[in-house]
Order: sequence, then C-alpha cells, then structure tokens
Amino acid sequence: MSKAPPKAPMVRLDRLLANMGYGSRREVADLVRHRQVVLDGVELRDAGARIALTADLPQRMSVVGQPLDPPAPLTILMHKPLDVVCSHRETGRSVYELLPKRWRARMPALSTIGRLDKDTTGLLLITDDGPFLHRVISPRANVAKRYVATLDRPLTGGEGEVFAAGSLILEGESDPLAPAVLEPLGEREARLTITEGRYHQVRRMFAAVGNHVSALHRDRIGGLDLPADLEPGGWRVLSTDQQAAVFS
Repeated sequence: MSKAPPKAPMVRLDRLLANMGYGSRREVADLVRHRQVVLDGVELRDAGARIALTADLPQRMSVVGQPLDPPAPLTILMHKPLDVVCSHRETGRSVYELLPKRWRARMPALSTIGRLDKDTTGLLLITDDGPFLHRVISPRANVAKRYVATLDRPLTGGEGEVFAAGSLILEGESDPLAPAVLEPLGEREARLTITEGRYHQVRRMFAAVGNHVSALHRDRIGGLDLPADLEPGGWRVLSTDQQAAVFS
C-alpha cells in the first residue's frame, strides 16, 4: 500500500510574507487590510491566517497585483557580469543588487555558493537552502567547475600535463592541487575544469606555469551549464531537477 503524500506545511500569512521581504509584519498586515493579497482569486482579510505552503503558491497568490515570489528554499542561477562582487563586505556593486530589492530582507538570507571575483564572469549559484549549499561545496561531492580563460601569452603545450598530474603546489601553499583538466581552445584560450575552490585558483594555476589570465569566465558547475540565452546580469530560479544536474 503506497504512502499518502506528505501534507504541505502551514504558515501564518504575515510571517510568510515578512520572511520573503515584503515588509514587517505590521506592513504586511497593512497590505492585507488594503486587500492587496489575493489567494485563488479571493482577497485575504486576516494577516494571521494560516496558509498551506504548496509548490504552486506563487501561481495562486498575488501581492500588490504581482505573483508571489518563490518561497524558501530558493536557488537562483545568475550570469554574473564583470565588476560586480559576491560579498556584502566587499566594496562596489554586489550581485544581490541585481535581484529584487526586497529579496535582501528574505529570511533565511540568500548567499552565493562559492564566489567569483570582481574580474570573473559567468555561472553563479545563489541560495537560501543551507543543505544544498553545503552539498555543492563539500569536497566529498567532487563537483567540477569549468572555466574559460583568456591568456596574455600563448600556451606552450605542457600546461595540461602539469595540471593533470595532481602535484602542482601553488605559491604560499603546501598541499598539491587535485588533478585538473585543460582543453586548449586556441593559442591564448583554454577551458580548465577543476574540482576545488581555492582562492583565485585558476589565475594562480596559470601563473604557476608562467602565464597570466586576462579574462576568466565560468560556464559550468557539475552538469549544469550557463544558458546561452542568459545575458550578463540576468538570473533564473532553478527547479529541483536543475539543481540535481549540479551533481550529475
């Protein structure tokens, strides 16, 4: 006999919307009082009402005439542009400023899964799902990250062997890097796939073989590719299946 599907958790309306950044509970209560929250075509009147947190809630509920934002857990794929930082503590425009302003007040808070430095573009994952974040960055998961590097000087032909050996030690470190895969794309361009996330790793690897990375772009994490039609600064909410592709 098959088990019945689990029931959707119930949550107070004011707590749900406040945690999603729509305002304080008092401000959410004002939205409800002014009939700005609609569920299944019905204007809600009680900010303390308990709502079933179902997957289709964003299709069924609207706030101030707009579809409800995706509830937690939420994972976003972003095409990080140049000159944007990944940390709240760094100076300059951050990736969080490319998202709806109210999302900065979401609880749990959104965090990047790893970072791309200011001068690196490409695929960036942002999530409020702690277990997913830790699974991606765990060394045991062995999630590969693929980069396209543009170089100042031509490849010599020996870089691939050095990177694949698993014996390269970066300046200032004592532990060798895990083997990495180099795929030349041209005289001064190559794809590099790594399974670690050390500080400025790709740039330091090429520096170790006498070259300099002038541009760096990440186009894949695990089995998840950066969509070709996603412009720099653009982002998309990932489905459960798309998240699973990271580990494929």
